[in-house]
Amino acid sequence: MNVCVIGTGYVGLVTGVCLAHVGHDVRCVDRDASKIALLERGQSPIYEPHLDDLLATVQASGNLQFTLDLQAGLHDAQVVIIAVGTPPLPSGEPDLSAVEQVALSIGEAIAAHPDAPLRIIVNKSTVPIGSGNWVEALVDEGGARLLARAGGRSDERSRGGTGPLTGRFIVASNPEFLREGSAIADTFYADRIVLGASDSRAIAALREMYAPILEQTFTPPMFLPRPEQLTGVPLVTTDLQSAELIKYAANAFLATKISFINEMSSLCEKVGADILEVARGIGLDPRIGHRFLQAGAGWGGSCFGKDLSALMATQREYHLEPRILEAAVAVNRAQRDRIVIKLQEGLKVLKGRTIGVLGLAFKPGTDDLRDAPALDIARSLVRLGARVRVHDPVAMTRCRQQHPDLDVVYADDPVDLAAGTDALVLVTEWEAYRVLDWRELTAVSRGRLVVDARNALDRERIVAAGWTWVGVGR
Repeated sequence: MNVCVIGTGYVGLVTGVCLAHVGHDVRCVDRDASKIALLERGQSPIYEPHLDDLLATVQASGNLQFTLDLQAGLHDAQVVIIAVGTPPLPSGEPDLSAVEQVALSIGEAIAAHPDAPLRIIVNKSTVPIGSGNWVEALVDEGGARLLARAGGRSDERSRGGTGPLTGRFIVASNPEFLREGSAIADTFYADRIVLGASDSRAIAALREMYAPILEQTFTPPMFLPRPEQLTGVPLVTTDLQSAELIKYAANAFLATKISFINEMSSLCEKVGADILEVARGIGLDPRIGHRFLQAGAGWGGSCFGKDLSALMATQREYHLEPRILEAAVAVNRAQRDRIVIKLQEGLKVLKGRTIGVLGLAFKPGTDDLRDAPALDIARSLVRLGARVRVHDPVAMTRCRQQHPDLDVVYADDPVDLAAGTDALVLVTEWEAYRVLDWRELTAVSRGRLVVDARNALDRERIVAAGWTWVGVGR
């Protein structure tokens, strides 16, 4: 199939590259000229394991092209995927200006080519419930604008509840469930694919687009073999509103699960219980499961906070109080403060102390710093008078660029980080930090306190090297 992906951010780029790998002819469109130039050279503007390798493979096959020209991207496209950003506004509602502009532009492009095939316009951007109807109206409005400029009737769009492009496009919802650090595997070997539309033709077209993944008939890349016993991916077909809510509800539930185990970790510390044992004991219940029951510094990243804010804003719009989600957000915010309090309890005084922060990205496997707990922790330490040194295997360049006001010293490696420090705090559980030689760090550090904000380090090995280890809920 011919597929156009609008937006080459995290979701759009991964989606476009993966669809090209399974055999579709994909054109990715973006208005950022520097990003398109980078992609045309085979270089990804984001860090994601194996993405550069897959990008090179599909570009060599001729299945993937990049362009700044929306008209060129839409040419002969049967499926048009909207994958632009929807960052949160101060109110918590998502900023839909990019989606709006793209929808209007798609409408103009469709109106300019009356002989083009039926377009299936897919919302892959995370958008509020009801956005499918809104995008449909915007596409029609864009078509009406073009016709008006060309001397057509500007009121065609509203006649009889139909627009000038009626019958030439269908809007569908196809929410993404990608995890940074494993996004390619999440695309090829998904837990499920969700399609929402009111027209069976849209469902049929998208089912065809995803057929190689649904049926697992594509050839896996060498670096990411197909999991054993995986013979197919579940498909959920539903209406637009349900598909849109599935995305928000999934992230809200996972965020709440993390906040719940973090709240239990506070109680563990008070009563002398071990949160690892508690999580193991409740996780064996198949109704609960083990995933997302890791106590620590809390969740961050681009999705959870934004999606919870948007979902709460929608609930309030319909006169509902988001009590559970408000509590989940409050617990998560307090969890970052708890890490700073642990350092205070261990060092007594933070003024004049030097603290080393291991990890900046909000999770391992990515250089994404959006809502990263490490940044809040570092800023809190600076406000309390501490000197802060930081290290991350991947995210330091991006941190320098995006947070030039962050008053920290960037260390070249963990040993350089530990030099002269009074305490270390692990915030991002990179594998490189799990295997550190703590005796080597002992030789250069001043203090011997380690706050393991992810319960990820080998406590016995750290203690044997002469350090005091402090975890979360243990």
